Amino acid sequence: MPEAGRAIIRDQVAIGRTALPWADCTDLAELMLGRELRSWHEAHGLKGSVFFNRGITDAAGYLHLCGLPIPAHVGRAAKLFRSPVFIAPPWREILTQETARKQDFAEEEAAHPAMVQIYTDLGYGLIPIPMPQVSERVRFVRAHLKA
Repeated sequence: MPEAGRAIIRDQVAIGRTALPWADCTDLAELMLGRELRSWHEAHGLKGSVFFNRGITDAAGYLHLCGLPIPAHVGRAAKLFRSPVFIAPPWREILTQETARKQDFAEEEAAHPAMVQIYTDLGYGLIPIPMPQVSERVRFVRAHLKA
């Protein structure tokens, strides 16, 4: 499932609204939560494995990263709508900056431990993805899906 944040940022810029990382982080997190909930429900109607490029808990992680309180409903959603979480460390070689993603590598490095913390605090067991060749990462993920 696609990442909610980028699509929301693109749409907010297009319509002249302010639910943006550089304007209103709380509104952005609420929109992210809504879109990720919709994706979660949509994915559960599909057959086979479905991968999310982020997820419901990322709304909580984003608020935590911004130093903002996590509302009870965001925490409840992250605990209620669970799935296994594969996590990769920041990776300079694949980081691209664009209109919807302005963070540089230093910001990505700072965000990673915050995301690990929020997922751990919410009781998720993270599955770190090895970073060598793509084929090895694919084998690793497939092996975990079969377990």
